[in-house]
Amino acid sequence: MKNTNILRLLKPKALTSYIYDDLTLRQAIEKMKHHGYTAIPVIGRGGEYVKTIAEGDFLWFMLSHDIGDITELEDYYVRDIPRRVVCEPVYVNSTIEDLFKLSMNQNFVPVVDDRGVFIGIVTRRDILQACYGELKKSGIFSTHPEYENEELLKERFL
Repeated sequence: MKNTNILRLLKPKALTSYIYDDLTLRQAIEKMKHHGYTAIPVIGRGGEYVKTIAEGDFLWFMLSHDIGDITELEDYYVRDIPRRVVCEPVYVNSTIEDLFKLSMNQNFVPVVDDRGVFIGIVTRRDILQACYGELKKSGIFSTHPEYENEELLKERFL
């Protein structure tokens, strides 16, 4: 797995949901609700990765601005929400180790090109599945009878 190119794990931008930083907070929260996401990448109109916004960011913003009605969110923009938790991206030429380290603290890792343009994400699930595949190929799971049932293993660990 050490020589794995992170592009092999990439979910491209065209297949990824994201929001623009000039959307209203109401538009953004409705998109997240529609897709069932708890966090989503934010990009600028030039395609550059700006940040990742999470449900908690909306909550803290609403509490700090004494907003009690969703219609009030139409007066604010995604760019107005301060970055509370940093969701670091990796560059397309980063190592799998870089990706792995970031995935320990993030559900997904945004991937950018050398200009900082958002090109997609790698999910923690995809990383775990790749690791599982490598461990299975190495024979590590064949030594324990519990690991012989692949479906049970996936259900338990993925």
